[in-house]
Amino acid sequence: MPKILSVNVSLPREIDFEGQKVTTGIFKEPVERRVTLKTLNLEGDRQADLTVHGGPDKAVYAYPVEHYEYWRNVFPTIKMLDGMFGENFTTEGLMEDEVCIGDVFQIGSSRVIATQPRMPCYKLGVKFGRMDVLKKFLASGRSGIYFKVSKEGEVGAGDAIEHIEKDPNRITISDIVRLYAKDKKDIESMSRAVKVDALPEGWKHYFFEQIKLVEKNKGKN
Repeated sequence: MPKILSVNVSLPREIDFEGQKVTTGIFKEPVERRVTLKTLNLEGDRQADLTVHGGPDKAVYAYPVEHYEYWRNVFPTIKMLDGMFGENFTTEGLMEDEVCIGDVFQIGSSRVIATQPRMPCYKLGVKFGRMDVLKKFLASGRSGIYFKVSKEGEVGAGDAIEHIEKDPNRITISDIVRLYAKDKKDIESMSRAVKVDALPEGWKHYFFEQIKLVEKNKGKN
C-alpha cells in the first residue's frame, strides 16, 4: 500500500536570487512529529504567493520518491533530500499514472481528494538555482499530485495512503499533464475531464476553450 515517507513543511522566507529578493515557502523540511492537516494547509506550513499556490484545491502537495533518482541523473550536482520539490508529502507507491482526479484517500485520520497536477512556476527554479528545471519538469510528466482536504485530521511519516474511492471518469493526473503539454487535440479525454467534479474550475475552463478551438479548426478543414 502507498505510504508517506516524510511530512515536509516550511514558512515563507526571503532569499536573494540573481540580485532580487524572493519570498517563497518552497524550502520544505521534514518534521518528525505528527501534524494536523487542515482545509488550507498543514500545521506549520504556509505559501508565499496565494495567487498560484495554496487554497482549498492545493491544500497539500505529494511527490513520489520514485522520481528522485530520475532527477538526480538529470542534475547530478544538486543534493536532493525529501521536500526538494516543495512537496508536503514525499510518498512511496503513489504514482501520477494511477491516481485519478476525484479519487479519495484516507491518510492517518484525514481524508483527501486528488485534484490536479503541479504546474512548475519560477519558485521551483529558485529552489534548484536554475530556470531550465521548469521546462524539464513539465516535459518529464513527473508532476506530483495536489489534494484538497475533505476531512481534517493528523498525519505523519509512515502513514498508509489508503485508496477508498475511485472517480468513475478515470482521468489520471498524468492525463491532465499530457493534455496540457502534448495532446492538445484529444477532445475525447478533455470532454471526460471537465465532467470530474474535483477538477478545479481553472482547468475546466482551459479544456472547454481547447475543445472549442479544436472544433472550430475542424470546421475550417
